[in-house]
Amino acid sequence: MTAPTAEHPTRIAMWSGPRNISTAMMRSWGNRPDTAVCDEPLYAFYLKETGLDHPGAAEVIAHHEADWRKVVEQLVGPVPGGRAIFYQKQMAHHLLPSIDRSWLDRVTNAFLIREPREMLTSLLKVLPEPRLEDTGLPQQVEIFNRVRERTGAVPPVVDAKDVLDDPRGMLAALCRSLGVPFDDRMLSWPPGPRETDGIWAKYWYDSVERSTGFQPYTPKPDAVPDRLLGVLERAEDCYATLFEHRLLP
Repeated sequence: MTAPTAEHPTRIAMWSGPRNISTAMMRSWGNRPDTAVCDEPLYAFYLKETGLDHPGAAEVIAHHEADWRKVVEQLVGPVPGGRAIFYQKQMAHHLLPSIDRSWLDRVTNAFLIREPREMLTSLLKVLPEPRLEDTGLPQQVEIFNRVRERTGAVPPVVDAKDVLDDPRGMLAALCRSLGVPFDDRMLSWPPGPRETDGIWAKYWYDSVERSTGFQPYTPKPDAVPDRLLGVLERAEDCYATLFEHRLLP
């Protein structure tokens, strides 16, 4: 394996949905000395374009770049700090249809998924009437299919439960699939906020800021309300498409 360098960096776009372990994964990668991270770079554009009433929406739009073209320039441009790896925590539903997809060919795309029932029952706590597109799953499938068609290879998919059950094994498998060496420092990190966290961290990152590593998986017994069973069924179809290709330790 040829490790990435500052002259030939690896840019990883990790596409997730909401209520996943995406911020913990960002902490994991951010604890590597060779890696720069960015936090949901398309969120301000998404909020400005959709007008959704998310916590601190106006502050997010004011504080972060809301022009998707300028965001993409940063994602495919020089890596912050001259690091060899640029880990980009991306929410798949932020990739609205108006965004040109060609830049996806210039990054290494990977996918972080979570079982839809657990994700939906968690999402309900902040979004009472989630739509299928709010789960990010159809967008993940779209990106996955595009990457597979254009590269002829299956991009890496990791399931949140697998990561929590075996952080070392899954992170090592993910690193192999991305062509980067595994680093033990990905398994734990200091508590507290980061300068690279989005301005929205104060609304969402309390538990992550207290964390020092991946927490063991615990089943969530909550049931999806009847009114959302249609959303759940379609989400499960999308999830199954990706789950079939998930990495194993």
